[in-house]
Amino acid sequence: MAKPQGFDFWKTTLKGARFVVAPMVDQSELAWRLLSRRHGAQLCFTPMLHAQVFVRDANYRRENLYNEVCQEDRPLIVQFCANDPEVFVQAALLAQDYCDAVDLNLGCPQMIAKRGHYGVFLQDEWELLEKMVKLANEKISVPITCKIRVFKEIDKTVCYAQMLEKAGCQLLTVHGRTKDQKGATTGIASWEHIRAVRKAVCIPVFANGNIQHLSDVLRCIQETGVQGVMSAEGNLHNPALFEGRSPPVWEMAEEYLEVVKDYPPCTLSFVRAHLFKLWHHTLQIHQDLRKELAKVKNLEGLADISKQLRLRCQEEIAKGKELGEMQENDLPFPHWICQPYVRPASKELVANGSIKELVMKKTACQKRALDISDRTADVLSKNKQKKKARNPNKNFCLEQKPKYIKCEQCGNPKGNKCVFNLCRGCCKKKAYKEVADCLSHGLKFKTKAEKQKEEEQEII
Repeated sequence: MAKPQGFDFWKTTLKGARFVVAPMVDQSELAWRLLSRRHGAQLCFTPMLHAQVFVRDANYRRENLYNEVCQEDRPLIVQFCANDPEVFVQAALLAQDYCDAVDLNLGCPQMIAKRGHYGVFLQDEWELLEKMVKLANEKISVPITCKIRVFKEIDKTVCYAQMLEKAGCQLLTVHGRTKDQKGATTGIASWEHIRAVRKAVCIPVFANGNIQHLSDVLRCIQETGVQGVMSAEGNLHNPALFEGRSPPVWEMAEEYLEVVKDYPPCTLSFVRAHLFKLWHHTLQIHQDLRKELAKVKNLEGLADISKQLRLRCQEEIAKGKELGEMQENDLPFPHWICQPYVRPASKELVANGSIKELVMKKTACQKRALDISDRTADVLSKNKQKKKARNPNKNFCLEQKPKYIKCEQCGNPKGNKCVFNLCRGCCKKKAYKEVADCLSHGLKFKTKAEKQKEEEQEII
C-alpha cells in the first residue's frame, strides 16, 4: 500500500491536526505529550533523538521510543538529528513502526548541534539535505517531514523550502527565526517568512514562533495560511494553551504528576524541569521553595514541593492578595495562573509592527534580568558545576570578580609579586636587559662574573 503524500497525509494520518506540540529535548516526553493531548493538542513530536545513537544503542531506542508505545499517543512524529543519509535512513527504519512520520531536525541552533554538525548548521548544505530526504523518502514506509529555521532573506528561505519539497518532504514546519536568534537574542519570529513559504510550496506547512495563547494560534493561521501551528515554550508554561484556558498552575502540575505515575519510568530531571516551567512566576516569589525544588531527589519530593506551592498560593487568595501580586509582578494574571514567560525582544526587531503587539512591558525585561541572576547556578556548564562542587565558594560571575592589575607595558594581567609590575612576557625582556631577577616569575639570571666563569670552564 502506497504511503499517503502531502495533504492526503495531513488529512488522513494526522487527522488534519492544527494544534501541535513541538519536539523539545528532554521536555516532550510521553507523560507531557499525554497531558498536552488531554488539553487540546492534536499532534505531538518526540524530543529530538540522535540518529547515530539510536542505530547503535538498543537501550537508547527502548528508553526513548520502544517503551513509550501508547495508543493515546497518536498521531506521533519521531524527530531525528543526523548528518549522514545512510545513518538517518537506518534510524528511520528502526522507528517507522512506532510512529506516523519521521522528521529531520534542521532547526536546532544550540552549541551541541554546532559541535555535532546537525540541526540548523546543515542549512547551507543543500546537496546533502536533498540526498538525505530523498533517500529516506524512498526507503521508509512512513512520510518524511522537516523542521527548519529561516534565512534572513525571504527568497532564499522559499528556495530552501522548495528544495526540500522536491526531495520528498511531505510536511514542513517553519520556525520563523534565524540561526542566530536564540537565548538572549531570541527576538520575535517572522510570520512574513512563513507566509511566503506557505504560498510557494504544495505541501502542508506548520508555523512555529510567537505562540503564547490560543488567540496567537488563530491569528497565525489567518495571517500565514498555514495548516497547523506548533508551540514549544508556550505549551511548557501552559499545557492547556490549545484549549484557550489559563488554569491554576497546581491543576496542571498535579495532573502531570499523576500521568508520570501512570506511565513510568520518567526521568526525574524531566519532571523537575516541567515543574520549574509551570511554577516559574510563583517561584520568583517563593525563593525558598525554588531552592528546595532543585534539591529533592525523588518524585514524592517534587510532588510535595508542588503541594506546598499550591497551599501558599491558596493562602494568598484567601487573604485577597490577587490584585497586589499582579501589580508587583507586572503579569497579566496572578502568578499562580498558567501564563507565558516572554523573552525580551532584540532592539533591531522592535521596529516591526507585529512585534509591538507581542513585546511585554519594560518591567518584564527587568524581571528577566533578575531571573537570570537568580538562575546563575542552573546555567553553569557541567565543567563549572564540577568545580563548584569541589569549591562551593568559587565565583563564576565575571562582574563580581576583582579587577586584575594590568601590566604597565602591554595591559595583560601582571604577576601578583612581580618586582617590575609586569606580566611574565614583559618581565622576562626587562629582566634580561637589566640582568636582574624576578623570583615571582621564576626568572633567575646569572651575573657577568658567573657567565665569564662558565665560559672559561667550557673552553678548558
